[in-house]
Amino acid sequence: MNWLVTGGCGFLGTALVRSLTKEGGHSVRVVDNLAVGEREDLEAVSPFVEVAEVGPMRPGSPVELVVGDILDEELALRVAEGADVIVHLAANTGVMPSIEDPRADCMSNVVGTLNYLEAARHGGAKRFVFASSGGTTIGEAEPPIHEEMVPHPVSPYGASKLAGEGYCSAYYRTFGIETVALRFGNVYGPLSGHKNSVVARFIKRASGGDVLEIYGDGTQTRDFIYVGDLIRAVRLAATVEGVGGEIFQIATSAETTVQELVDRLLPVLAALDIKDVEVRNTEARRGEVRRNYADTSKAERMLGWRSEVGLDEGLRRTVEWFMGSPPGPGSR
Repeated sequence: MNWLVTGGCGFLGTALVRSLTKEGGHSVRVVDNLAVGEREDLEAVSPFVEVAEVGPMRPGSPVELVVGDILDEELALRVAEGADVIVHLAANTGVMPSIEDPRADCMSNVVGTLNYLEAARHGGAKRFVFASSGGTTIGEAEPPIHEEMVPHPVSPYGASKLAGEGYCSAYYRTFGIETVALRFGNVYGPLSGHKNSVVARFIKRASGGDVLEIYGDGTQTRDFIYVGDLIRAVRLAATVEGVGGEIFQIATSAETTVQELVDRLLPVLAALDIKDVEVRNTEARRGEVRRNYADTSKAERMLGWRSEVGLDEGLRRTVEWFMGSPPGPGSR
C-alpha cells in the first residue's frame, strides 16, 4: 500500500513509519512542517529521501519526506496523489495551547483536516484515518467514555478535534471516503522525546533532577495507552473492511489517577538509579477533564483490536528508551 502520513516526524508518525518499514513492502510519504519533530527523528526509524518536487506516489519508492504545512491546500493535493491511505496525525496538540490561541488551534485541526480530506477526495485515496482525542471531545462525563455519548467539549482543543470528526463523517457520507476516526487515550512510549504529555514530561524532569509537578490534587484520571498498541489500531483502521465512517475509542479501558501514575513510575526510575525525585502539587489547569477512561469494546468487536501492554511494562520500556536516548532538554 501507499501510505501518506501527515505529522510523520512526530511521536506517533515515526512509530507508524517504523512499523511499516519494518514489515516491508509499503511505500511511505511523510508530510511534516518540522515544528516539533525533526528530520533526525524520522532518520532514527528509517532512511528517507527529502522530496522538493512532489509527484504521484508510486509502489516501491523509498520513504519520502515532504517538508510543508497542512494548511497549504495545494501541497495537500499534490502529496496525496497516488496514496491508498492517508493517516492524518499532524495537529495542534494539547489543551493548554488551544486555550492560549484558539484560532491557531482551529486552523490547524479543522482547516488542516479539511485540506487532507479534500486531498483524499481528489487524489483517490480509499481510506482516511483521523487522529482524534478521547476525553477532550466528550468533555465532562461519567466514564467509561464510549462512542455513543453526546460530546460537550471543555476546551478549544476538544472542539477542534470534534469538528474534525464531523468533517470525516460528512466526507464518508457525501463523497464515499472511508474515514475512520480514532479517539486516542493518553499515548506514551519510546520515540516521545519531543512530547510534553504527562509521562514524557515526568520522565524528562525526573532524569534532569527537576521537581515533578502534579496539577491539582492528583485524583484526575486518564487512560494511558502504550504507543505500540496504538499503532496496531491505526494499521487496522487503515485496512479492516467495513469500518468506513466509524469512530473508535483506542485506549486500555483502565482508569489511572495521575498520582497513581507517579507512584508506579518512581520505582521504575529508581531501578535505573534515578532516586529521591521530588513531587509537588500545583494549581489545577483550566480546560482539563477530571475523569477519563474509555470503553474499547467497539474497537475489539469491529477492528479485532485490544490493548496488550500493561502500564508497568509500558513505563519500563519508556524509561529505558529515554535513558538510552541522546540527551535532550531536561534529560541527562
